[in-house]
Amino acid sequence: MPEALRLTQYAKTSGCAAKIGPEPLKRILGGMPVFSEENLLVGFETNDDAAVYRLDEAHAIIQTLDFFPPVADDPYIFGQIAAANALSDVYAMGGVPQLALNIVCFPNCLPVEILGEILKGGADKVKEAGAVLCGGHSIQDDEPKYGLSVTGLVETKRILKNVGAKPGDVLILTKPVGSGLVNTAAKADMVSKEALEEALFVMRTLNRKAAEAMLPFTVHACTDVTGFGLFGHLSEMAEGSGVTVEVRLSDVPLMREAREYAETGLVPEGSYTNRKMTLDRVDFADAEEVWADLMYDPQTSGGLLFSIPEEEAEAALQALSENGVETPFALIGRVKERQGALLIRTV
Repeated sequence: MPEALRLTQYAKTSGCAAKIGPEPLKRILGGMPVFSEENLLVGFETNDDAAVYRLDEAHAIIQTLDFFPPVADDPYIFGQIAAANALSDVYAMGGVPQLALNIVCFPNCLPVEILGEILKGGADKVKEAGAVLCGGHSIQDDEPKYGLSVTGLVETKRILKNVGAKPGDVLILTKPVGSGLVNTAAKADMVSKEALEEALFVMRTLNRKAAEAMLPFTVHACTDVTGFGLFGHLSEMAEGSGVTVEVRLSDVPLMREAREYAETGLVPEGSYTNRKMTLDRVDFADAEEVWADLMYDPQTSGGLLFSIPEEEAEAALQALSENGVETPFALIGRVKERQGALLIRTV
């Protein structure tokens, strides 16, 4: 396999930044028929992370899929990141991954050994998650893409949704933000080795330990932070929960040099698309403009965002640490009563 080959140069966009923006996606889904079935507990109409289908009174399956273009030049690491990202939807819904299928698009101009490394990276992450990889589907395409369809299991009483946050809750984020900015800097050959290594580590880290650590706690709402950015996903949570959230910007963990790349103008297009959807319902107060670029930065394989009662916050943070969560995590804000049309206020 040629060492000089850069996989990201075969992609117009990287990772979850390739997602269709929230505004056009909302228009598209608005024209779709709504499927109603008594055992379908969560469908696409709630903008949640995955579908949930009841098997019996006590158990349900979680079904999700996710794939995207290369976000790393190393094909093995790209495979790891794409798999971790797809598996995250199951963790965000309170479940445990069980089965996975590969989704592959691959150009015939690249050596097949590269595809082998991508698949190996994905397989290793599925194994780390304790799930079983059992096949998949591939097509020829001009741009390489990879991901998984994942089936998980969850107890019906433990299903988590991206709505249900209550006034008095606090918000805990389990990974730093900034991967879109770092990846954009990498494509422009302006990234430092240290910043890129940190971003790659964060993106390929499973959300398994964070999800397991939160099992004993009262989680009112949960989502994983991906292509719509922290404030895009948080806006969905606030809107669906009928609340306004207060975020302390200085408490949000950031990836190394992400702010510097934003100040330099290395902002992915997806950030501007994300802002259009809810910026008029977000109060940045006197914060510098760069904070909007950071908060709407499209994340790839981002962290979990939990809304839990404030009285459980200290114990939850301790549990994340004791369960070996290796990525920076923090309490970043609080949930308030709805304040007019406002979804997010920063302090």
